[in-house]
Amino acid sequence: MPEETSFHPKSAMVLSAGLGKRMRPLTATTPKPLIEVDGKSMFARAASRLKEAGLETCVVNVHYLADLVEKHARRFKGLDVKISDEREELLDTGGGIKKALPMLGTDPFILKNSDSFWLEGVKPNLDLLVEFWNDHQMDMLMLLAPTVNAVGYDGKGDFLMGDEGKLERRDERSVAPFIYSGTAMVHPRLFRDTPEGPFSLDLLFDRAIENGRLYGVEGDGLWLHVGTPQGLDDAKRAIANSAN
Repeated sequence: MPEETSFHPKSAMVLSAGLGKRMRPLTATTPKPLIEVDGKSMFARAASRLKEAGLETCVVNVHYLADLVEKHARRFKGLDVKISDEREELLDTGGGIKKALPMLGTDPFILKNSDSFWLEGVKPNLDLLVEFWNDHQMDMLMLLAPTVNAVGYDGKGDFLMGDEGKLERRDERSVAPFIYSGTAMVHPRLFRDTPEGPFSLDLLFDRAIENGRLYGVEGDGLWLHVGTPQGLDDAKRAIANSAN
């Protein structure tokens, strides 16, 4: 396991610009980050975790129904919310983060998808990420969820994890034990020499793997992915069951 570091990130980005096509018809009039799960929007759930973990700045990118997302995000108390405007062009995951880098600073930052979250276990998962981070070895550290018990997920997994948490992609014909949970710690240097305009974060996953600098750590608790109306129902049931 990489040695612990005393560094603690101050900035985070919550990806909030997507079209939410798989969540239709719910996203016809409501952007996906604003959809509520058990009375709380998915954005507010993500932002609350960041606040609890001691972060200070939250960058939010906006495109689809951008005014609604921006207004909702700016109402959140306890974080300095900054808006990365993609109204004119949706930049995909990688391009969106690259555009926001000037607001995120030069140190490693936390990255979160707005449509997935954890029912926390014993240790808060953002604390786990920060403690596991090793700046000398890593360009990106993913919080991973076990494929077998993820809620709202029906895929074959994403990654195999080797010594000290180093990651490799699964073979297309096989099943992998871990899913990228949509939460990670990222160093801005990973974006050097990247394309202008839209590009996927998958490009940087592959770059980090090639350089031996993509790592993962298994999260504690239950991961919920809310990407479809069925996933939303599954998440509500999981939350209700956890309260019993």
